[in-house]
Amino acid sequence: MIEGLPPHRPTHVLRLMTDERSARMMTDLLGEMFDPTETAVAAFEAEDGVTWRLEAYFADEPDEDYIRELIRPVVGDGADAAEFRSIDQQDWVRASLEGLKPVRAGRFLVHGAHDRESVRPNDLAIEIEAALAFGTGHHGTTLGCLRALVGELKKGRPAHVLDVGTGTGILAFAAAKALHGTVVAGDLDREAVITARANARLNGLGPYLRLYHGGGVQHALANRPRRFDIVFANILARPLKRLAPSLTAVVADDGALILSGLIERDVAGVLSTYRHRGFHLVRKGVIEGWVALVLRRGGAAPRPR
Repeated sequence: MIEGLPPHRPTHVLRLMTDERSARMMTDLLGEMFDPTETAVAAFEAEDGVTWRLEAYFADEPDEDYIRELIRPVVGDGADAAEFRSIDQQDWVRASLEGLKPVRAGRFLVHGAHDRESVRPNDLAIEIEAALAFGTGHHGTTLGCLRALVGELKKGRPAHVLDVGTGTGILAFAAAKALHGTVVAGDLDREAVITARANARLNGLGPYLRLYHGGGVQHALANRPRRFDIVFANILARPLKRLAPSLTAVVADDGALILSGLIERDVAGVLSTYRHRGFHLVRKGVIEGWVALVLRRGGAAPRPR
């Protein structure tokens, strides 16, 4: 499954049933053509295992004729079958979550209320309710970060964790569940912070979360040089490049910086930016075209003999 990023307050949606190749192509196309802070694109595999449902969410009413002509080279006459409609602000995520299955990464299990019976006794379960902020764990970026966290936890127990651009709070919750310790998390969107706080209470993690409203590490909770053993930043390529000086400054000397919100063509530029800040690539994961990077301080990575 492919899923979009913000907007947090969509007003209109485009829906179209198509094949996997076309769904992926349109996800890339619409993601490129529209402002990612105003548009979100998602594609879900249908139960028949062949058909895919494309959904594009818009913060404002879109130009339907323009979009039909934009996607026509990809889906041909299927563009005429594209359905546009306005959506209820409170129900749009709930509707999308109802069809999603639980997502697993190691012992972490992200699920909705309708899948509580899927939780096993040894699971570190995270329940996410419908909300106005993205982040269900199904997106390749979030799942990639969860898998990166699983890898880091095999090496030791980090004492201090920071989640920049927390969204619904999944990554912060996962760290708090695994470590039974305090995690700092923030988001530029006030609605996302409200959502994360509500989800923290739902998961019994309220006492472990220190949430802030602000961009990047622009808060006293987060702006602490060489403090954090793990820093998550699951955002987008351009803000990741812009935030490189401040993000790298708060990573502990032997800490890990986990970056996502990237597609393959973004990787070289992001790595170059962080290499100039003294960080090298340790591990790279790819899920349905979305990339998660694990970086550490200290020049180039050692080459195998």
